[in-house]
Order: sequence, then structure tokens, then C-alpha cells
Amino acid sequence: MEIRIENLNDIHRAAQQFLTAIPAEAQVIAFYGSMGSGKTTFIKALCEELGVEDVITSPTFAIVNEYTPHGGDRSGAIFHFDFYRIRRLEEVYDMGYEEYFYAPDSLSLIEWPELIEPLLPEDTLKVHIDEQPDGSRLVTF
Repeated sequence: MEIRIENLNDIHRAAQQFLTAIPAEAQVIAFYGSMGSGKTTFIKALCEELGVEDVITSPTFAIVNEYTPHGGDRSGAIFHFDFYRIRRLEEVYDMGYEEYFYAPDSLSLIEWPELIEPLLPEDTLKVHIDEQPDGSRLVTF
């Protein structure tokens, strides 16, 4: 499926469309895209649509941020990962990634998943965000 995001004013509509289209049982979603393609911005919109009221920021230095949705279709924790700074898979083992990826009723949203590809669950939903020549973004999954 493809969702086009024309501009930032369109991002919440795209996030709603995405959440409606993905399987309800999706637990790990990996976002692929170049630097500046809009991964963090789209994840922020997804979290807001899921009812997160906290300030949503990229976990570049913390590696993972945890959010609690208030209302919406998901009741479990939302984990937002940014693996950009990971240099060895051992770092991900050391942080106990399994406790996040396999936590009941949780949702893991992952930036830079290509750096931990061997650790992703088999049923990971893979999403690509690509900037188009006109500045819009194309979300494919």
C-alpha cells in the first residue's frame, strides 16, 4: 500500500490512514528511509493519533523512548527506537531488546532498523518513507 504525504499539514491524515490499514496485531514496525525523510515526524504523528499526550521526541541518544497512549485502539506501551548510533548488535542485546519487541500489547516503532535487521521479528511490518522530487513523502508498506 502507498500513502502520500503532501506536506506537514497532511501528516495526521496520513497517520490515521496508516493505522487503519495496518493489521491490528502488528507489534513491531520498522521505518526505513534516508536521513531527513520524515521517519521521526511520521512516528510522532502516529503516536499522537494513538493517544499519546507526552512530548514525543527522537530517542537518538536514549535509543528508546516509552509512551503511554490515553484512549485509542492500543492500550499497551509504545516504544520508539532510534538505532542510528548502534555500532554493534551486542549493544542491542545488552539493552534487552526482546523485553520491548515481545512485550504483550505493546507497539515498537523503529527508526534505522537496517542496523539491527537480524534481530527483527519475522512478522515485522516494514515501512519505507521516501522523499519525492516535489518535497512530498511516499509511505509504502
